[in-house]
Amino acid sequence: MGNMKIKVKSAGGIAKAKVQAKHEMLTYDAAKKKGKDANFITHIIGKVGDKVVYELSSSQFLAKDPLFKFEFKTDGLKDGDKLEMTWTDLSGATETDAKKIKGLK
Repeated sequence: MGNMKIKVKSAGGIAKAKVQAKHEMLTYDAAKKKGKDANFITHIIGKVGDKVVYELSSSQFLAKDPLFKFEFKTDGLKDGDKLEMTWTDLSGATETDAKKIKGLK
């Protein structure tokens, strides 16, 4: 926990989310220069309960500590629901963090 900054606010039936994943995002070229193995986020998924609201497969071409912005409908959600984000990197490591959605009634 704690490897992501999550902000999510709801208004007018739409939730707007900003998620910053803290990750070095070491490309193949940069890893070779540093004498390390390449490692970058390959998959990120956002869920509210069992509902997938965001999913992305990525490559080495995202910047260090990438920022993801997206929107989703809040139909059927209630006060106290959380956005749960999980990323997986090339080494197979995963990180999960969650944040309560503000503005739900």
